[in-house]
Amino acid sequence: MGSSFSNLNGDTNGLATGPSLGDIPESCVASVILHLTPPEICNLARLNRAFRGAASSDSVWEKKLPRNYKDLLDLLPPERYQSLSKKDIFALLSRPIRFDDGHKQVWIDRSTGRVCMAISARGMAITGIEDRRYWNWIATEESRFHVVAYLQQIWWFEVDGMMSFNLPPGIYCLSFRIHLGRFSKRLGRRVCHFEHTHGWELKPVRFSLSTSDGQEASCEYYLAEKGGEEMGREQKGGGEFWREYKVGEFVVSCSEPSTEVRWSMKQIDCTHSKGGICVDSVFIIPIDVKQRKKRKATVK
Repeated sequence: MGSSFSNLNGDTNGLATGPSLGDIPESCVASVILHLTPPEICNLARLNRAFRGAASSDSVWEKKLPRNYKDLLDLLPPERYQSLSKKDIFALLSRPIRFDDGHKQVWIDRSTGRVCMAISARGMAITGIEDRRYWNWIATEESRFHVVAYLQQIWWFEVDGMMSFNLPPGIYCLSFRIHLGRFSKRLGRRVCHFEHTHGWELKPVRFSLSTSDGQEASCEYYLAEKGGEEMGREQKGGGEFWREYKVGEFVVSCSEPSTEVRWSMKQIDCTHSKGGICVDSVFIIPIDVKQRKKRKATVK
């Protein structure tokens, strides 16, 4: 049993026990691992020298990078990537890259190489945002942008945004990340406050999106209800958590020209006020990446 295991790893301890994985040409190994995911490739690199060499090959990692990876690199200073291998470029792009004054982020999913995006509340047009009677900016580590917009009270609630980018072909899902109430830390514990939360049970909030090639989607949610997708666990003793509200899906058929996407979230019935909500960001995620993460969260 011990010798068989050693043979599998190309180590025969000087005994002639026949061919092993170490005898497979690196080019053959590269052809096989092209069909694996990036994490699987990295795990196989531990087997032996042939697998390690193939798992670092530019020809392998070129296939794992998205078609538009050079557009992503253009957002970075050239000195950060000019001398990197394709494997290192994949690792670099799997970390969020900020652009547009830091209000937008783009990255590639580590398991699929698909392009994902996030747009901060600061990168959107929010009605009344400059008036501190209505809105405030709250610094927090619970946002990837480290700040969220908090609504105290308003009659005309409207948040609009736009993004133009060379997204690779695929189906994408757009969603808002929202938190009912506001939160703080007290004695090291997370505490939710709902003194300003009102009005969301009276009328639904309308979400919509449209693209430059004529695609449209819309939906409505009562934010006071348990709608949307939970993004965190409920706190001990009660409390709220972040939720993602799916607006819709859109299809990108070709990277050129750039896809322009517009979205909105509004409740503009001025017969009543509404308030007590945090707006963090909008996510644009490939639908298969979103579904895979949802399955993993369900398993947990």
